Order: sequence, then structure tokens, then C-alpha cells
Amino acid sequence: MPGYELIGPEERDAILEWFDSSNGVMLAHGFEKRRNGVFKVREFERALAEAVGARHALAVSSGSAALLVALRALGVGSGDEVITQSFTFVASVEAILETGATPVIVEVDRGLNMNPDHLQACITPRTKAVIPVHMAGAAADVDSIVRIARERSIYVLEDAAQAFGGTYHGRHLGTLGDAGAYSFDFAKNITTGEGGAIVTNDIALYEKARAYHDHGHEYNPLVPRGKDTRSRPGFNFRMTEMQAAVGLAQLKKLGRIIELQRRNKEAIKAGIRECGLEFRHLHDPEGDAGDTLIFFLPSEKQAQRFAEELGGRTLDTKNLPDALDWHFAGTWRHMSSHFASARQASQTHSASPNMCACHGPTSRCVCDWLLRRAIALPVKARMSGADIEHVIKSVRAIAKQVL
Repeated sequence: MPGYELIGPEERDAILEWFDSSNGVMLAHGFEKRRNGVFKVREFERALAEAVGARHALAVSSGSAALLVALRALGVGSGDEVITQSFTFVASVEAILETGATPVIVEVDRGLNMNPDHLQACITPRTKAVIPVHMAGAAADVDSIVRIARERSIYVLEDAAQAFGGTYHGRHLGTLGDAGAYSFDFAKNITTGEGGAIVTNDIALYEKARAYHDHGHEYNPLVPRGKDTRSRPGFNFRMTEMQAAVGLAQLKKLGRIIELQRRNKEAIKAGIRECGLEFRHLHDPEGDAGDTLIFFLPSEKQAQRFAEELGGRTLDTKNLPDALDWHFAGTWRHMSSHFASARQASQTHSASPNMCACHGPTSRCVCDWLLRRAIALPVKARMSGADIEHVIKSVRAIAKQVL
């Protein structure tokens, strides 16, 4: 965590090479006489699809845009419900709201990803799609989620914004459902500054997404762009050529970034294993992207103290607890009036009455109980032996004080 750690001469040279060879054409289309056949966004899309094993990739302006464009391409709109999880970045729910659909927020499991049992209980006839979010580099229980969705003909859009480079049983996260969304902002495993992408194996879905991200353009090869055909409205969520040039340089470093993060995470985890901490459950430990180490304290008060002590030793946390309010739907008072009642949906399907809604601004639920006891340590690619030892010694010392 993250790609900006390894930004260097390769990215600078990629920008200069693109600028000189294309005469600085920043748009992904047009200006054929000026650009000398250089199309970096298209090149980045091909390289990205090959890297993750998808048939199609569409580069867009952000990870948030990737979610919205994918939902639009799936036909999600007013009257539909889209299920996602309580622990996610706010963009997952914002994208649902932008389509006019209703978000349904379900519990997380002890891996802090979507709880398949609660997902199943909250499906209604209005459910159009489900968005499992692979939070903090680790896969959700994808097999269970996809199986439940397939049995009911519900679309699966994987939000892999925080897990690019991670895998699930050997397959890249983002490629296991109908579509996947990635983020390449400055804090992700690879970065284009801002930017994102959608991947899919469905050509029809890809073409709908491509049209929507570019004002409805259908990229008709029989006519010039100025006379291009269109059959549905769209908007502008395009990536620039300069971003794609950086993305191509970063993509070459992905394997090394993931390798270093996994190595450093395992070293830290091994060093604090005997501290009496409960580690987050991983559905596929070998596929973990390795950029975050999460563990739980017995109580919220102990977790708060633990985080304060880390800060006193110049160590940061990563979203838990420092940015929990931006990553937990239970705190989103500004949007909660738009949420469907997951509790009502659960009771309709004869679920346990103790299942939480996870959508109310004040509800104390299993997600609240888990998340407020959690500490997330960022794991960087460029950690020296001394850096790792400082983390280990600090966590050990704090655990003795707090536990």
C-alpha cells in the first residue's frame, strides 16, 4: 500500500514518451492526424484485461465512476434494489443512489466482507444486483455470494477498488461475477492519480458500459466519430491518455508490489501472533493482496486506546478506526433515509430476528460491534527491516498494556 510508493523514473519517462510521440493529445479519441496512432487508454485497457484474465476492460475516470457505469450497463434504475455491505467506502452506496435504485445494506462476516447468510435473507423480488466489496485487500466469500445470486438471476458486480491484484482461488478479484470495478486513485495498489476500470467477460455489457462512459457513443466502425451512432444517453467518465501512460508503467510493477506487501504483512503477523489478538478471517489467505493487517480487541474502548498508543509511536491505522465514519453505513445519517429496511427484508424471509439492519444511523449491530473493535495496520511495499521491527515491537508493547 500503495502504488505511489514505487513511483519513479518509469512513470516520468512514460509521460514524456507519450507526450513526445502523440504531440500531447490527452483525449482517448480523435485528433488522428496529430496523435500519430498513439492510443494509451486503449493500450492500458488491453494490458489490464490481460493482467487480470478478463476479456474486456474499460478505463474510466475513477473507481466511483466504475461502479456507476457498471450499474447503468446492468440496467439498474428506479424501482430496483441493490444489495451491498455495511463495511465499504461510501462510493459503493453513492453509486447505487445515483442510478435511482434503493440500497439494501447487509451484515459483514468475521472477514469484514459480505455475510452470505444475510445476503440471502435480504433478497426481494426487486433485487437487481448485489455488490460484494473485497475490503482492505481480502476476498469476500465469493463462491457463496455468486451461487446465491445465480440461483435468483441477480447480477454480481464486484467492488474490488481496495483489492486490485488480489485473487480468490487463483482468479483475480473483479473477474468472478458479471463485472468488476477497480480504483486507481493515489492510495491504491497501482495508481493513475485518479482513475478506475470495469472488467467483464460479457461483450454486450462491455459495449453498454463503453457507451455510457462516453456520452452514448457506440464506437461504430462504419462512421467517423462525429457521425457515431447512439441508442441510449450517457455521460463523460473517460480516462485521459496521460493517466493511462502512468497506469501502463504502474501495471508492470503490480506483481512486485503484491509480493512485497504479502511478505511484509506475513512478517508483521508472525511477529505479533503471540500477543493474544484475534486476526481477521481470510476466505483465501493465499490470495490476500497484503496491504492491510486487521485484528480485533475485546472491546471498543480497548481498540480506541490501542489506536491512540499506535499514534504515540508514529504509527498510523488504515480506515479502522481513523476513517470508520467514511467506511461504515451505520454512520451515514446523510443517506440513511434512502436505504431500504434490511431488517424488514430479513423478517419477510423468516430470518433470525436478531439479524441487524445495518442501515440505521443509531443501530447497534454485529457490524458496529466488529468494526469498532478493529485495528487496521497499513502494510507498505517499501518497509525496511527496521520499519517492520518497529511495528512488531510497538504492537507487542501496546498489547501488554491494553489486554
